[in-house]
Amino acid sequence: MTLAYWMVVIMILMPMVFAGIAKSQGGYDNARPREWLQQLEGSRQRAHWAQLNTYEALPGFFAAVIIAHQLQANQTLIDALAVGFVLFRIGYGGSYIKDRPGLRSMVWSAALLCVLGLFVVAAITGR
Repeated sequence: MTLAYWMVVIMILMPMVFAGIAKSQGGYDNARPREWLQQLEGSRQRAHWAQLNTYEALPGFFAAVIIAHQLQANQTLIDALAVGFVLFRIGYGGSYIKDRPGLRSMVWSAALLCVLGLFVVAAITGR
C-alpha cells in the first residue's frame, strides 16, 4: 500500500478526532447527539465545525488519490501531495479550534491546492 493510500486511512479517522475534541469535557448526550452538538460554544463548537468541514473535504481528496494511482502518475508526487493535504488539514483543524480564521483560510486553501495538484500530476505524468 502506498504512502498516499495510508493518508486516505488517516483522513478517514481525522473527523473522529475532531468529534472527540468537541465531545470532551463531559456533558455529551448520546440520546440526542445532534441536538447536543448544536448547543456547543467556543472551541468545542469550532471542533465540531472542523469535523463537518473535514467530511466535506474527503470526497475530492479520495477521488484525486485514486485517479492519480489509476493513471499511474509519479508516485513520489502523489505521496508528497497526499501527505501535504493531511498536514494542512491538521493545521486547518487546529487553527479552527484555536479561532484563527486567517490562518484557517490559508491552510484550507493549501489543502485544496494539494487536491488540485493530484489531478494535475495525474493529467501530466499519468498514462
